[in-house]
Amino acid sequence: MPLKPLSGKIALVTGASRGLGAASALWLAEQGAHVVAVARTIGGLEELDDRIKAAGGQATLAPMDISDDGAISHLCRSLHDRWGRADIWVHAAIHVSALTPAPHVQVKDLDKAVATNIRGISRLIANVEPLIAPSDAPTAIFFDDAWEEKYAGPYAMSKAAQRALVQCWQAETAKQATSVHLLRPKPMPTAVRARFYPGEDRAPLADPAQEAARLLAPILIP
Repeated sequence: MPLKPLSGKIALVTGASRGLGAASALWLAEQGAHVVAVARTIGGLEELDDRIKAAGGQATLAPMDISDDGAISHLCRSLHDRWGRADIWVHAAIHVSALTPAPHVQVKDLDKAVATNIRGISRLIANVEPLIAPSDAPTAIFFDDAWEEKYAGPYAMSKAAQRALVQCWQAETAKQATSVHLLRPKPMPTAVRARFYPGEDRAPLADPAQEAARLLAPILIP
């Protein structure tokens, strides 16, 4: 049997329990990568694991909150001890606060958005960069959107900060081996979108599985 395109690769997927993160994890496993799936929702990870196994793939589940610095460090150290590296990192974890008018944003909602969408990704970059550096093709992939809807202040603000951080890392690695990508998916029928557009006709929206293949294949299977 011929090898699959990503056979032997280790792919870390943060935010893997649903939506585009889950679709990306499944696609990576279908291409032969061993997927390390990270999310807070254990049930979602177990469902993903069943789908990966049914497709003939392999996964390691890592239930954790990316706002926990200690958990991030432990995860990356464990991956290094087991495999010596990771090759691919796909980040899809996000926190969406309650929809609130800008003058009424609650501190607890703001703090949670900052903890996950800004501090969490910053600490992940710091810990994952040395983990993927030994790969022969270290790749980090992030997903962007342009939510500037009303009542979405903490989310939109934290996503803008996240975008800026990723773009800085892109510029810093432009002449290095590490390949950093910031991708814009088409609108999909995800739980995040449903928060902003309740009652929307979801039929015309893009399928997350198709979006995962469309976005990842050109980067990872040239």
